Amino acid sequence: MDTVKVFAPASVANVGPGYDTFGFAIEKLGDIITVTKREDQLLRILPTIGAELPTDPIKNVAGVAILALLKALGTTPGFDIQIEKMFRPGSGLGSSASSAAGAVFAVNELLGRPFSLHQLLSFALKGEALASKCYHADNVAPSLLGGFQAVRSYHPLDLFNIPHLDDLFVLIIFPSIQIKTVVAKGLLPKKLSIEDAREQWGNVAALIHALHTKDYQLLSKAITDRIAEPVRRTLIPEYQTVKKIAGENGSVGFNISGSGPSMFALFTDEDNAQDCSKAIKLIYDAISMPVMFSISKINSKGCQVI
Repeated sequence: MDTVKVFAPASVANVGPGYDTFGFAIEKLGDIITVTKREDQLLRILPTIGAELPTDPIKNVAGVAILALLKALGTTPGFDIQIEKMFRPGSGLGSSASSAAGAVFAVNELLGRPFSLHQLLSFALKGEALASKCYHADNVAPSLLGGFQAVRSYHPLDLFNIPHLDDLFVLIIFPSIQIKTVVAKGLLPKKLSIEDAREQWGNVAALIHALHTKDYQLLSKAITDRIAEPVRRTLIPEYQTVKKIAGENGSVGFNISGSGPSMFALFTDEDNAQDCSKAIKLIYDAISMPVMFSISKINSKGCQVI
């Protein structure tokens, strides 16, 4: 085939205590990426639909990821890349990861799948690093592979999937402000106290156990973060109020999605998620701030041809 269209899902990263370690893909939101073969060897990034992103391949996360793939393959075919954004960059939902993952997945399809999905991760990570100035797989891995991914190690890259989370509903709360990943990372503490580190490790272990055993009372406590949440929540208007409302409406887990400003709340009942979104909207209406919501299941498939 000469053209392929791919859906690359958005993702929630960090997931409480799992800084740069935990992430899961969501349904409904993501990038739609269309890749078309060219007769020449030019890699052309077309103007992005839904956002203004660089068209220079070495300044675009999708372009950098594709170039890494082609370098590893030792070939230089040409492609036209069209990216359509279903959500705004700087939302905390892995915008750059969706573009990078979807781009290498699409090119790999057109070239006859020379690489496995796990091999594609290293190429997508190079694109992601362009946006965030560091390597982190907690958005790229779930966008590419689907599900809830946990990174055990970065050197070498080693991760695992937590299965059977289809009883959870994810409410995304996206107030209309933008927070750049680079800025949000700059707020993080350079050192941790023994007390904070101890609590963080305990919550990481408890969160994984809670998901495997479906102990959602434990999950609601374990999703606490001692590293990023205390500093990043100051960037998000009404954060503490929104978190309180989520708990009052039956959420079994709440925290910041990635760098923010998006927040996520987990529910076992979709009606509770709907009620929660209505209550939160009243809070943002009171301060005249637009807010968007999305309710979906965890996306278990990752990148898919559509």
